[in-house]
Amino acid sequence: MRFHLIDRIESWTPREHITARKVTSVDEDYWQDTDGGPALPFGLALEALCQSATWLIMLSTDHTLRAALLAVGDATATRAVRPGEVLRMEARIESMTDEAAILDGTVTVDGETVLEASGILCALIDAERLDDPANTARMARQLQGGGPVG
Repeated sequence: MRFHLIDRIESWTPREHITARKVTSVDEDYWQDTDGGPALPFGLALEALCQSATWLIMLSTDHTLRAALLAVGDATATRAVRPGEVLRMEARIESMTDEAAILDGTVTVDGETVLEASGILCALIDAERLDDPANTARMARQLQGGGPVG
C-alpha cells in the first residue's frame, strides 16, 4: 500500500527547501486510537516530511533522482496530530551530492511544531528505477497546482 501524504507543494527553491501540506481526514485508514482520540502515528508524520524531502530532490534534479531514506539522526514529536488538521512540512537540504543528501525539517499545524527531524540521510537513486518518469512529472504538476492528485 502506498501512502501519499502530500496534497500540495506550496513553494520550493531548488537544492534548498520545500514547503508542502497535507489536509488530514477522519476517513483515512491510518489513525491510531489513543486516550485523547484518534491520532496520526508518529511514523506517518515523519513519512510526510520525508515525502516532502524526496519531492524537493526530484524537483531539484528535473525528476532524475529520488531520495531513498537511509537514516534519521533525530526526530521528536511534540504533540499529537488529530483528524482534520492541516500538516505543513518544511524540509531543508543541509548537504547534497550526486549520491546522497542530508536534510532537516519540521512539521507544523497552525504554526505549532508537531515534529522536528534532523540528519535525515537519503541515498539518491535513479528515479526511473522506482516509477515511470511520465507519472512522476504528472504528479509533480498536480502537486504544484496543475490539477487533482489521484
